[in-house]
Amino acid sequence: MMAGNLFVVDLTYIADFSKVDALLEPHRAFLKSGYDHGVFLASGPKEPRTGGVILARADTRAELEKLIDQDPFKQEGVAAYHVTEFNPVMKADCISF
Repeated sequence: MMAGNLFVVDLTYIADFSKVDALLEPHRAFLKSGYDHGVFLASGPKEPRTGGVILARADTRAELEKLIDQDPFKQEGVAAYHVTEFNPVMKADCISF
């Protein structure tokens, strides 16, 4: 796994579910690429389904935001993104950074 800072990416849907659903497969392909490159650590929809959350690791916020710009949800304007960088000072033993 790559070194870097940790981020929570909070997505909020800003379009009808029909538009979101039409982009689910390209969005999942985008997520898979992020996992394949070691940037995304966990992701999934919110409950209730108002958007999603991505836990990510990147060297810089700018690097992560450049990647997020490639998400079909962002490109098609169906989700708004809020990125929070954090420094974990404690973690479970089963988690390694």
